[in-house]
Amino acid sequence: MITRLAERVVAAPKLVLGLAVVLLALCGAYGLGAADKMLAGGFEDPHAESSHARDVLEQQFHRGGPTLVVKLDGAPGTDLSTSPEAEALGTRIVGQLEATGHIEAPILSVWADPGLAGELLSTDKSSTLIIAGVAGGDELAPGRAADLAERLTGTVDGFEVSVGGQALMFEQVNEQTSKDLLVAEAIAIPISFLLLIVVFGGLVAASLPIIVGVAAIVGTLAFLRVIAGVADVSIFALNLTTAMGLALAIDYTLLIVTRYREEVDRGLDRRAAIIRTMDTAGRTVLFSGITVGLSLAALAIFPMYFLRSFAYAGVGVVVVAVAAALIITPALLMVLGDRVDALNVRAWLRRRLGREEPEVKPVEQTGWYRTATAVLKRAIPVAIVVPAILLILGAPFLGIKFGFPDTRVLPASATSHAVQAEIDDEFAQDSGGTATAVVEGAVSDDALGAYAARLSQVDGVGAVTSPVGVFVHGRQVAPGNPADRSGDLGVVTVSSTEDPLSDAGQEQIDALRAVAAPADADVDFTGMAAMNSDVVASLFTYLPWVLVVIAVLTYLLLFLFSGSVLLPLKALVLNVLSLSATFGAMVWIFQDGHLGAFGTTPTGYLVATMPVLMFCIAFGLSMDYEVFLLGRIREEWLKSDRTRAANDHAVAVGLARTGRVVTAAALLMSIVFAGIAASEVSFMRMFGVGLAIAVLMDASFIRMLLVPAFMRLMGVGNWWAPAPLRRLHERIGFTEE
Repeated sequence: MITRLAERVVAAPKLVLGLAVVLLALCGAYGLGAADKMLAGGFEDPHAESSHARDVLEQQFHRGGPTLVVKLDGAPGTDLSTSPEAEALGTRIVGQLEATGHIEAPILSVWADPGLAGELLSTDKSSTLIIAGVAGGDELAPGRAADLAERLTGTVDGFEVSVGGQALMFEQVNEQTSKDLLVAEAIAIPISFLLLIVVFGGLVAASLPIIVGVAAIVGTLAFLRVIAGVADVSIFALNLTTAMGLALAIDYTLLIVTRYREEVDRGLDRRAAIIRTMDTAGRTVLFSGITVGLSLAALAIFPMYFLRSFAYAGVGVVVVAVAAALIITPALLMVLGDRVDALNVRAWLRRRLGREEPEVKPVEQTGWYRTATAVLKRAIPVAIVVPAILLILGAPFLGIKFGFPDTRVLPASATSHAVQAEIDDEFAQDSGGTATAVVEGAVSDDALGAYAARLSQVDGVGAVTSPVGVFVHGRQVAPGNPADRSGDLGVVTVSSTEDPLSDAGQEQIDALRAVAAPADADVDFTGMAAMNSDVVASLFTYLPWVLVVIAVLTYLLLFLFSGSVLLPLKALVLNVLSLSATFGAMVWIFQDGHLGAFGTTPTGYLVATMPVLMFCIAFGLSMDYEVFLLGRIREEWLKSDRTRAANDHAVAVGLARTGRVVTAAALLMSIVFAGIAASEVSFMRMFGVGLAIAVLMDASFIRMLLVPAFMRLMGVGNWWAPAPLRRLHERIGFTEE
């Protein structure tokens, strides 16, 4: 298949390139609007208890949307709860909110709800909050919150008015992500191009990966816009599209061009060299793309659309990158011919310095071959010491904690972050800690009141508001809100003094859920603490299936590629070992706050969806390099006499042939992820830093040290498979020979 495709491409390369340009122009024009169709949420499980309760609130009570918090600050010593001027301003703001038509009732304020003073009034009483939900969900609420923030923020009648809340946070995350994407591209593309000049030597050759990368990004953006028309897609998928598009394009083009040059050096003409390259390196690229794509596709098993979005983006960018590498790259090589080495910077420097053209050395005389043989001679100590180092580096991962993203994911300069920081400092209770219970069933007023009283006795709970009364420490202190009841549905609101994402907050939501519900009633909790608890539970429910799918598919694919039953197992073990060290670093830096948390605000936990996402991506990229290396090793093995010495020689030659490619590709890929690490959204900075570390660690510790060491220890057993499986591989195996 690959050979036939290559033959058709080289037969009409200009036509192929012309059609590619037209197709990419159409995709670019359509894909430009992709970001406008994407959303900033998607972290919660839509099937969880908290999601069900939120849906009931939205559909039956027209509330439960992301919060908008308006903060009023007066002069020190002023009691805003009794100030006529503050009340007049607050009433005016409430009127403005109601007039928009998309603010949910009730709008909470200390003047309308004196019983909520502990939550709405600062400890010195000089600041107060007006809190409301914004209708419209993830799609409309953030934009509406931003419009209100622009209209309300400022100094009014001697009071400072500022706006924060979850709804505004989502909008600011959207805006920040769009800015960060431009910064990432501004960092990754020029630096990658400069490094590609060093790797390839010439400006023309260095342009090929950039061309293929841009094609991959443009094609995937169009694909994501199509998907966004029928399903929710996270805006963060754009970061993966850019990073993976460039990274895979660099990997695949580097492998193809390096092999093409090798075949030309062997004396093949241009057409034959391209076809031979695509029959060998092209097959490796296709197989690598399948492996990476399946690792990312496994994310679609999770119900959270944040993770599913990365499955869409990952599969899309892999398909387009592989197609571009297999079609555009050979077409460009055919058109350029020897001019692919034009504008050779290295040759120009040698002429300027009066140095001669370096001789092409046999592979056995290269530094990579000598490095490989040195590792093979010390296989046992390498196989002991390196895993020990990786396990030590991964030790912090044992203390990992998971949480839900809040305003702290944004830089401290973002208004939603700044407002929430002030609330944390100045208020005894945090409105973000409020939990809401939806009671479904024919429950009497007495039973509902007794349930609310029991909830108010849970440690750390402030006031509990129900349709029949407001309860504090088991006693009714105020009348209830009749609007909190509709037919057989009732709403009970629980204020809290605990941070909903802290250990205490999670223990509290567990305690609230453990309180005996009224007879013949179902109770579902929602709120930040409940959503966080449900997200973590959902991740652990689906994660084993994801891991099994990735492990089984990867094992089967590597068997089809290598014909061995042991090499796939070795690859799985070494990949997990490498990733454990990466995640240890992420916990140590971003959860525990070492190294200044790389300029972010440490929260004591990692955003729950990120480690799962990073695992799938890093695992796929690790298999990318495994396929590069294993493909070349097996090619040498198949030409040998199949002895133990031949195994060692094949390993050394395979490493010598691909070591430069893998190292250069890893360095370039780490630059691409470093662009994401410049993000001002904390979990995306962790994403970039983590993947850069994972790629570099895999290319060095794993591919250059542990793979040759273990293949030396396993000897000819590397290639063993039972007779029935050998025959199966001969019929359906997918490898370059």
